[in-house]
Amino acid sequence: MSVNGVRVHEKVLTLDTMNPQVKSVEYAVRGPIVQRAVQIEKELKTGIKKPFTEVIKANIGDCQAMGQKPITFFRQVLALCSYPDLLEDSKFPEDAKARAQRILQACGGGSLGAYSASQGIEMIRQDVAQYIERRDGGVKCDPENIYLSTGASNAIVTMLKLLVSGEGACRTGVMISIPQYPLYSAALAELDAVQISYYLDEDHCWSLNVNELRRALQEAKSHCSPRALCIINPGNPTGQVQSRQCIEDVIRFAAEEKLFLMADEVYQDNVYADGCKFHSFKKVLFEMGPQYSEKVELASFHSTSKCYMGECGFRGGYMEVVNLDLDVKAQLTKLVSVRLCPPVPGQALLDVVVNPPQPHEPSYSTFIKERSDTLSALAEKANMTQEILNQIPGIQCNPVQGAMYTFPRIHLPPKAIQEAKEKAEAPDMFYCMKLLEETGICLIPGSGFGQREGSYHFRMTILPPKEKLMIVLAKIQEFHQRFTAQYS
Repeated sequence: MSVNGVRVHEKVLTLDTMNPQVKSVEYAVRGPIVQRAVQIEKELKTGIKKPFTEVIKANIGDCQAMGQKPITFFRQVLALCSYPDLLEDSKFPEDAKARAQRILQACGGGSLGAYSASQGIEMIRQDVAQYIERRDGGVKCDPENIYLSTGASNAIVTMLKLLVSGEGACRTGVMISIPQYPLYSAALAELDAVQISYYLDEDHCWSLNVNELRRALQEAKSHCSPRALCIINPGNPTGQVQSRQCIEDVIRFAAEEKLFLMADEVYQDNVYADGCKFHSFKKVLFEMGPQYSEKVELASFHSTSKCYMGECGFRGGYMEVVNLDLDVKAQLTKLVSVRLCPPVPGQALLDVVVNPPQPHEPSYSTFIKERSDTLSALAEKANMTQEILNQIPGIQCNPVQGAMYTFPRIHLPPKAIQEAKEKAEAPDMFYCMKLLEETGICLIPGSGFGQREGSYHFRMTILPPKEKLMIVLAKIQEFHQRFTAQYS
């Protein structure tokens, strides 16, 4: 190729030559709405006038960005680990110092800056295993089945890599809930796997019905090889908490259909509604007896990013595998070694999360108060969000039983739907973009998570401080009434 007689080399990497699977990846949580929100923030800083003075990003479960305070003990231990000279400082409690010294002794060279074993620091994996045993009422956990990870997301993608194989009608199919957290659809697109969508029941508080699993599986068998079933509990984006009976039904279904179970349980401490309780898949599996506990293959995931911790930026997490073939487990260990190791500060944080202050230690009372206050505030905001949204004509919101989000249904006028289609936009994307431009409120359209044809939603986090959350809800109410009137 030449321009004005000068030879110009074409790019080696172009949209035509790049990996086509990457182009099919979509991730709505940081998609066009959020990108526009960032632009608007820059415009406000340069003095451009808007009908609002700030952008409120209620689009993502980033706890501390939304004002949630870190747990004091966790940060004390991390500060001591990061800068051990502080161990001589009398301002730090003795239990924080003891915890930091124990972690540093398990690190190479006594430093967070050293690589760890690829599977994670052995001592921390042991602590995670003991935490799981306490959580699950004594069900045994082998530290060798624990893999520390860069948040839960990294472990989920790693497990999907192991599961995906075949071509054409033999290509691996993975069952994911709709609505779903778009990590799953994005990872499946990148891996060129087949997404098998099963729908949660919105009319029954986003419950999971095994008959719907059977329908989705049978339809998929004609064009792929279903091998895995992913469950998010408590739910994201829908905020439901599945019952023990539901979990038992899912385990039986997985056993009958020879499916690998993936249990995303990162919101396990975020349960608010009366009558709801978190049940881990591991605990239920083993309580169902050896016909299931020795047969069903399970990977479960947890993270330091959510719950009362909210430490998203440290990227701490773990995966436990159950009944994994030993040869496959060796391949898993090989695969994680390619990334060298998870972030060691994240591993240190995970250790204090699973091994928090005990009643006899000086930091216990402060820790318990901070933990309780954070979860109580989230429970109050969950209830408040549901109540206010349900007062708005044209919006229906299920109870926020757990997690950090609500996923209300919005009824849009036909004229608005038509205008959106003329602009080649999903109607709820059209709605959310207008909401952002007119109010500064950043939400994510339901189309980014998947929804039944003809229904429209948005996902919104309940994380902003109560006073700011009330402003967000009031602005949504005003906008929805104005939007509905404009297009009626």
